[in-house]
Amino acid sequence: MNKKIKSESVDHLFEAVLCLKTKEECYDFFEDLCTVNELLSISQRYEVASMLRNHRTYQEIAEKTGASTATISRVNRSLNYGNDGYQLVMERLIQDCEKNSRTEKRI
Repeated sequence: MNKKIKSESVDHLFEAVLCLKTKEECYDFFEDLCTVNELLSISQRYEVASMLRNHRTYQEIAEKTGASTATISRVNRSLNYGNDGYQLVMERLIQDCEKNSRTEKRI
């Protein structure tokens, strides 16, 4: 955890995010919280992380997402030397998808 961002106000923000239950609630909250450009930048970085994890080249990523090579490099650095936040989320999403596909097959 980065001690530079650890604060009571950041804790409150994360608690607010954790209480959201649906994608629609996320849209409503994040549209109120962020500017359109901020939200698009955050989602672009997440898309870049996903593509890097899937071994896409910088050129492929830049073409698909419009991200600069500086952004791609920054996200790559986070994937390699960060706190494994991207990795945690992506692994949980994969687990959830696998669980849901097993559940759908039983239905």
